Amino acid sequence: MEQWVLLRKGADFEGIAKRFGISRRLASLVRNREVIGEEAVGRYLNGTLSDLYDGILMKDMDRAVEIIKEKIRERKKIRVIGDYDIDGVNAAYILLEGLERLGADVDSDIPNRMTDGYGLSIELIDRAHREQVDTIITCDNGIAAAGEITYAKENGMTVVVTDHHEVPYEESASDGCRKRYFLPPADAVVDPKQEDCPYPFDGLCGAAVAYKLAEALFAAYGRDTKELDDLIENVAIATVGDVMDLVDENRIFVKEGLRRLRRTSAFGLSALIECTGIVRERLSAYHIGFVLGPCLNAGGRLDTAKRALALLRSREKGEADRIAGDLKALNEDRKAMTLQMVEQAVHQVEHTDAGKDRVLVLYLPECHESLAGIVAGRIREKYCRPVFVITDAREGAKGSGRSIEAYHMYEGLHQCGELLGKYGGHKMAAGFSLNKENIDVLRERLNHNCRLTEADMAEKVVIDMELPFSCVTPEFAAQLEALEPFGKGNAKPVFAGRDIELLNGRILGKNKNVLKLQVKDAKTQIDAMYFGDMQKIKDTLEGRYGAGSFERLLAGKGRGMRMSITYYPDINEYMGRVTPQIVVTHCR
Repeated sequence: MEQWVLLRKGADFEGIAKRFGISRRLASLVRNREVIGEEAVGRYLNGTLSDLYDGILMKDMDRAVEIIKEKIRERKKIRVIGDYDIDGVNAAYILLEGLERLGADVDSDIPNRMTDGYGLSIELIDRAHREQVDTIITCDNGIAAAGEITYAKENGMTVVVTDHHEVPYEESASDGCRKRYFLPPADAVVDPKQEDCPYPFDGLCGAAVAYKLAEALFAAYGRDTKELDDLIENVAIATVGDVMDLVDENRIFVKEGLRRLRRTSAFGLSALIECTGIVRERLSAYHIGFVLGPCLNAGGRLDTAKRALALLRSREKGEADRIAGDLKALNEDRKAMTLQMVEQAVHQVEHTDAGKDRVLVLYLPECHESLAGIVAGRIREKYCRPVFVITDAREGAKGSGRSIEAYHMYEGLHQCGELLGKYGGHKMAAGFSLNKENIDVLRERLNHNCRLTEADMAEKVVIDMELPFSCVTPEFAAQLEALEPFGKGNAKPVFAGRDIELLNGRILGKNKNVLKLQVKDAKTQIDAMYFGDMQKIKDTLEGRYGAGSFERLLAGKGRGMRMSITYYPDINEYMGRVTPQIVVTHCR
């Protein structure tokens, strides 16, 4: 059952509106996003690159810069080791570009998801050692690779870690369950999640940490950090693609990165934007999350992430077009495979005991391990519970999880650490390996430790305000653009209409999955589009107005039918005519 919650947060809306030249309604929406205080509101509405923090504030950043400068001066061979997802690939690209521009002898390696696993591995270190690499710089990984880094050090290598994941820890019952953190024995560890890191914001993605290192290096050489501005679009892609909260620095990175992406001159990104049919002028965080991002991730899922890195590094249009086309085709394959596995997962939830648990642990042996996280995310959305999807791997099994706000996934795994091989992640997502015989024990232990309530697992529809349709104007829709980019941590505003009359409806779209309605509140009639679950709106109507009511609505005989809705204002532009409309998100 959905819980509809109307926000009622107080502030001096009149004062905020006057100070920043916005409407009282917009001031209320800003306050609903927990942006409090004049300075914070100013950064939220008008933040620029000059408002970003100095990366040198990060713990060990000065040490990392000192080490890398020395290696560049001595012409030592440096290898950047990234990860196989969108964050790791963009982080590797940023460091490669930055170091090359400083004249470093640098190359890169990215683990293969199937053969190497996540992050640093003994094989990657052996490969680097054979190829006479002196220094390894990790990005988007390394914080949990203590054993591998010890091995690299034993082989005479220098290691600099840049990461953004949680620092591994253990809890001692004799010490009041205080967390004791374990850092890898690298020569420098740059990760804002470190307990004693003084950096003001710990929510950066791996690519953003890599960018901060590149900036600090340029500053140390007396070079203008504006030379790195073209890499901000890669930070934006990684921030959205890795589902970071769009607050503080992340909001600035994504806002500025989107502006640059719309006019990017990079061959690879231009080719991907073109082949996916995105209109550049309208490119948004949505397109990164659901169009560009999945294509960049597809290489690491079904082939090799080196293909995505090659796209970003393309220096020629023909090559970029070819790789972009390959990645798009891989993503189409990935979508078909995902759909099949989601159907299997739904069947398991609906028809086996595993579906009765608060923490869903689903074993899908035939699922490609690269798709486990995506499937887990889809199941989490459908059932509003934390989900782990476990698949067969070359050795044993591997799992990937996606969580809900009320459940800290990494801590849940940590409590079962003795059952697992390697594991890592953060509150909302995690990955791990384990022996197959431990799957049922893991399911039992996770649920035994779980403290989720029914309220925690109910989908919450958070409503910003009730808004009459008469307020849905082109001017108001334009005002809402000041709140963008939308995404995790900065949700698109949700407006509500109570007791809305449904006048008529028709089904549109090639797949018959779009409902267009004409609706009316107390005073105003307006067009409404619904892109959600058609069965849900049908069940809602028939639950109140009886069998066949949905069909009557489609036949233009729906007068007298009413429901409450949530929606977002939109503008329909057709043949030069601009008319307001709404996009319905929920109904009851």
